[in-house]
Amino acid sequence: MNQFSRFRQLASPWWSLLLIFVSTAYGEDFGGIENSLASLYRTSEADSRSISAENFTGERGKGAMAIEGLGKSAARNLGQGWKISPAIEIKAGSTVTLAEVAGSGAIQHIWLTTDEKWWRASVLRMYWDNESEPSVEVPLGDFFGMGWGQYAPVRSLAVAVNPGKGFNAYWVMPFRNKFRITLENVSAEKMYLFYQIDYSLAKVPVDAAYFHAQFRRVNPLKFKDVYTIVDDIKGQGQYVGTYMAWGVSHRGWWGEGEIKFYMDGDQGFPTIAGTGTEDYFCGSHDFVNAETHKYEEFTGPYSGLIQVIRPEDNNRSTRFGLYRWHITDPIRFKKALRVTIQALGEQHEDSPTEYEYIPLQEDIASVAYWYQIEPHAHFPPFPKSELVHVNASPP
Repeated sequence: MNQFSRFRQLASPWWSLLLIFVSTAYGEDFGGIENSLASLYRTSEADSRSISAENFTGERGKGAMAIEGLGKSAARNLGQGWKISPAIEIKAGSTVTLAEVAGSGAIQHIWLTTDEKWWRASVLRMYWDNESEPSVEVPLGDFFGMGWGQYAPVRSLAVAVNPGKGFNAYWVMPFRNKFRITLENVSAEKMYLFYQIDYSLAKVPVDAAYFHAQFRRVNPLKFKDVYTIVDDIKGQGQYVGTYMAWGVSHRGWWGEGEIKFYMDGDQGFPTIAGTGTEDYFCGSHDFVNAETHKYEEFTGPYSGLIQVIRPEDNNRSTRFGLYRWHITDPIRFKKALRVTIQALGEQHEDSPTEYEYIPLQEDIASVAYWYQIEPHAHFPPFPKSELVHVNASPP
């Protein structure tokens, strides 16, 4: 036995005690908020809860108790506990609170479904702790990558849209004192919503930031203007995703524009600049299939071109839906962040290899997703309904 092995043998009991002390002192216990395949075997003191039309408060032992609801007639021969309240009705022009919970923990999954005509005609808002202004303010469809009011499957880690128009969000959304989620029906008719919000009541890590999402739309973008995805983010955090609904009037290629991240005092030039729109969304060569010479939709864990909506006549633009999640490569900022993207196309000359960049005037909407330490800066006024609407004409 060499000197080192002898020392390790003598020291092992004390070393084990030291490891136990360190693990206890520095919070090695699993909190139950950050779940993955790698942590499923670990137990936790977290309490699982869920809010839906079958349990509006999420309280323990309070599910499926309704005796009134939209399913009462269908369950008339079955009674309480048999799907009496599977959904809610939201009157035209009204706002309902989908969930309001006191305590600390994190939302871990949101599922909902409603008809396409309300995807842009309802506004989802989320408030953390005792905020008077929302940290999330996005049309319902756009939040889940459905900005054009037409279904398309999404199979990503953060968002999934499944057959039958099932919307799912898997962003972890911590709260320390309270959370509140509302939905405003801005249409002229009542809507119906099926929904479920799954969360855990648990201790929140000290370094946990709050989830944010903000919607923007410009129609049309002014000539030589740069489209702003988000600006005036103040504080520390990380940018984690972009969804864009991009309506293209240009007959040729439209995606040469660069995305730019201006961080922590950047002025004229950004710290991070992309090389093209399709490059940022993790595609290449115009998203075109080399054999068919047509746009090719795709959906993956971190990025996707989920929609190519081709016009029925030459007077309409082609519409694209794209997402990019910065799950493995979050854009971290310490003080401030602004994100822009150019609408830039190509104009070919006599030769197919000779072309010139041309600024485009497009119909562009976006959702920016990020985490930050509160308080957040004021959001810009939410766009008027005529601009949010999918078929809105240029002002």
